Amino acid sequence: MPEQVMFTPAALNEPWGQKIFERVQSLNLPIKELSHNRLTGLRGQDDRQTYNIAKRTLAVVTAPPSHFKLSPIPPSADWQFHIAEGCPAHCQYCYLAGSLSGPPVIRTFANLPQILENLTTYERPEQLTTYEVSCYTDPLGIEHLTGSLAECIRHFGTRSNAHLRWVSKFDAVDNLLDLPHNGHTHCRMSVNAAPISMKFEGGTASVASRLGALRKLADSGYQIGLVIAPIMPIDDWQVHYSRLFNLISEALDINCHLTFELISHRFTPGSKEVLQTWYPQSKLDMDEEKRLIKRHKFGGIKYVYDVDTMKVMKRFFQSEIQQRFPNAEILYWT
Repeated sequence: MPEQVMFTPAALNEPWGQKIFERVQSLNLPIKELSHNRLTGLRGQDDRQTYNIAKRTLAVVTAPPSHFKLSPIPPSADWQFHIAEGCPAHCQYCYLAGSLSGPPVIRTFANLPQILENLTTYERPEQLTTYEVSCYTDPLGIEHLTGSLAECIRHFGTRSNAHLRWVSKFDAVDNLLDLPHNGHTHCRMSVNAAPISMKFEGGTASVASRLGALRKLADSGYQIGLVIAPIMPIDDWQVHYSRLFNLISEALDINCHLTFELISHRFTPGSKEVLQTWYPQSKLDMDEEKRLIKRHKFGGIKYVYDVDTMKVMKRFFQSEIQQRFPNAEILYWT
């Protein structure tokens, strides 16, 4: 629960913004109606205080025009779109660090109907189009405040050639179970080995709870999957990840159609700098000397594991999944 909820005038002019206002009001949360469409009052005396203020704030705003020009997001989906930016979790490897500018306030967008309507212009006749909604937020982590994920699921339930994809580290799925999704939503849970999830994923549901939530979604007819990320070759990593696969086997029907997305840990110079201000006592290994530099087409760099380490990890995960989950599909390794 946020400690304050800010509403811009533009957000309050939107019918969906009014629905969020009613939700927040029913939860008796402190509401601050801003006199202008710019967020202020989020900075503290230092970076740590700024982080704390921002993470405890939900700002209800409108998505800017730039958000209506979608970007492709391979290999996850054809396109990404955003119903919010920022996340209430405290993951010390956060992929949003360096991606979103300014204090990490959680922004949710009040012009949701327009956002969803815009998606239809990207659909292709006679061909399935997939959309990822979790790039800049964990939509389930704020769903009790916004209702926006459920609205997305309803929307995609009416589209014959479009599917929705979302991923979460939370477990509050009960309000999603009876929605008319029509099999058009692919729900995934992000999980990791115990030493990583317990040490680096603050403010999230336990891995066991996430798997329990995924089982509920599967039983309600949703497509389901697991994102194992960020994969790290910690001490005895094979043992710890084998235990994770044991948990998955216990929680889910091993014969179900389950997808896996496997993502090794990586970071950029910018994300490392931000994360070290957010979590100055973190034990997360971001030693550039132990990594290879990978450059993308726009000239930026990120630090990844060396080729041999990546090959060994990839073989391990592929073998474990093929042996344990005969009907599973590995969508990608990166």
